[in-house]
Amino acid sequence: MPDPSPDVDHLLDVAVAALGGSPREGQRRMAREVADAFAKKEHLMVQAGTGTGKSLGYLVPSVRHAVLEDQKVVVSTATLALQRQVMTRDLPLVAEALAPELPRPPKVALLKGWHNYVCVHKTEGGYPPDDQGMLFDLGDKGAADHPTPTQDADGEPAEKESLGAQVVRLREWAGATDSGDRDDLVPGVSDRAWRQVSVTSLECLGQKCPMLDECFPERARAAARAADVVVTNHAMLGIAASGSPHVLPEHQVLVVDEAHELADRVTAQSTAELSVGSVEHAGRMARRHGGIATTDLDGAAAALGAALIHLPEGRFTGGLPDGTRQAVAMVRDAARGLLSALRPEKPAAGEAPPADSGLKIATSAVLALFEVAERMAADPDDQRYTVLWCSRGERDGATRLYAAPLAVNGLIRTHLLAERASVLTSATLSLGGEFRSMARSIGLEGAGEAAAATASASAATVAVAPPGGSEGTTPEDAPDRLDVPVSAARSAGSTTLAWRGIDVGSPFDYPRQGILYIARRLPPPGREPATDAQLDEIEALVTAAGGRTLGLFSSRRAAVAVAEAMRERLDVPVLVQGEDQLPTLVRQFAQDEATCLFGTLSLWQGVDVPGRANQLVIIDRIPFPRPDDPVKSARSEAVAASGGNGFMSVAATHAALLLAQGAGRLIRSVDDRGVVAVLDPRLSTARYGEFLARSLPDFWRTTDREVALGALRRLAAPPSGPLAS
Repeated sequence: MPDPSPDVDHLLDVAVAALGGSPREGQRRMAREVADAFAKKEHLMVQAGTGTGKSLGYLVPSVRHAVLEDQKVVVSTATLALQRQVMTRDLPLVAEALAPELPRPPKVALLKGWHNYVCVHKTEGGYPPDDQGMLFDLGDKGAADHPTPTQDADGEPAEKESLGAQVVRLREWAGATDSGDRDDLVPGVSDRAWRQVSVTSLECLGQKCPMLDECFPERARAAARAADVVVTNHAMLGIAASGSPHVLPEHQVLVVDEAHELADRVTAQSTAELSVGSVEHAGRMARRHGGIATTDLDGAAAALGAALIHLPEGRFTGGLPDGTRQAVAMVRDAARGLLSALRPEKPAAGEAPPADSGLKIATSAVLALFEVAERMAADPDDQRYTVLWCSRGERDGATRLYAAPLAVNGLIRTHLLAERASVLTSATLSLGGEFRSMARSIGLEGAGEAAAATASASAATVAVAPPGGSEGTTPEDAPDRLDVPVSAARSAGSTTLAWRGIDVGSPFDYPRQGILYIARRLPPPGREPATDAQLDEIEALVTAAGGRTLGLFSSRRAAVAVAEAMRERLDVPVLVQGEDQLPTLVRQFAQDEATCLFGTLSLWQGVDVPGRANQLVIIDRIPFPRPDDPVKSARSEAVAASGGNGFMSVAATHAALLLAQGAGRLIRSVDDRGVVAVLDPRLSTARYGEFLARSLPDFWRTTDREVALGALRRLAAPPSGPLAS
């Protein structure tokens, strides 16, 4: 007879044993704290360093709470790799191991965006052929990255396939799959091929579909409604936060893994795009599948094109220029007229309305266009909390207008966190030694929206917990934050969310395993990809390390320039991101100790190479956002206008997070040793440098070049102790 209320420590021991692991103190503390937060309906931030085993640290208490309290728990991950690990390995094993210890077996489910599943009706010919001129980017944004046609599920290379061969293989798979989930298809297919067998949520016929009983997205949602624990991704949270909460099942508890990415994912999900191409696409759909004339929309597209030709790139601080706004308003009005024309006639009494898939495609395309144009053509006074900008594509040269929310913390708080318990975890939540910066970005701190509306300011108050944790609530008029009303009507009635943050540590002994070398003697980086002094420094470091270098650069131009220089100067293999599929490059880097791998953002956050192949991580400069980044510059100005420090709240916080992620690439196991070399002296000399340095793992710190070079030379033989004394 199972214990009616089993202890979380006991359940964790059972789960760890089932997975063949060993107990870890940080993991145990995390599980206890998460269980306590669930019980008290609290908001908890947990920093769990690499090697802690944080997946079990939240999955065990999640399964326990869901079954014992009959409350659904939604778990969200940022990446496809972690989602696959949680859903195909960790969670099923935890559920199976804990089933005998709980009153009933736990039920788990996976939930993704609509277009991640095969549409059975479409594979049976129920939809007209797709517009081959457009790719999938006009559909839903509810998916993470997928294996490409040249990768299998683990990133291994697969033979290249033509589009026709992909579609044939895809249709054969669609007739045999039990899940309909795109990520179960290995090797993957291109977005264009996948489009042949899938629809977006707007294009779906819903209850009118003749294949409703066999619908894979509906099955996934039914399973999610019945499950105790549901695994989803941050893109789905972004949809929910943007005003469509029903994409997720009703739930009482939310767990967000890789929570440091949540605000950016919600921002991306909430960003709208308008171009002549998107207007023409909607018109094409209306004519082809709706059978109606699009004269007004065609004229609006021409007017928009004329307005965009001479429009400068960059942010519009006072709303769109008048001529451009008038052209966008023409698009809005023409789209509104088409929506009326596309409205199906009412059926006769007693008759069911017909299921017209072509009409549904046309209506969804025009509706999406109307909503974007309406948002961009709004009165400037109504766009105080919207960032508008123009950009031209590097590849196609097309001019596009964008609209993004000035801040998303209010959206996250209102639609994701309010009225439920939440746990937000990552290896990098504490920036500058405290949690407040991250708490502000995800809506936990600075919870009163009224402050941004009135631009008032006063001192914030935070209660500091004992070492290893912090907690706080912030008054509505905290100065150094950015918090935008969800709506003007609701701003005065908002409530503050109490939260606490803990750091459960890491099993790694960072001061003994790694050195942080700051090249203080170098000149500050300039506009050029790399200075001669930097190239000389990189040459000396890589030579001392004998290769084995992961180079993290702030731009692709810098990565390529340094790689070309090192290929001329050194006799070691140098790989550059973009020369092949990233998993292939990482595999080559891991297999040959002499190899160097240079790249940009994907390497800062997505590489896990333990062992001797990765003993030097070079960071070329502090990764501040570009000064012309429209969203971050707007947020910085908004913080400054409310009395805060815009640079520290936005740019320095952004840089601290990326630095922590990049430096974290070095130590991936208890046996790893190495050096992180930052070639930007500002980390040591600037006033904000200490804030950034405190965000990094607690490496032994030096500005002495010979100390770093000597440590790297000693690593030519397997180290038996610390790198520095």
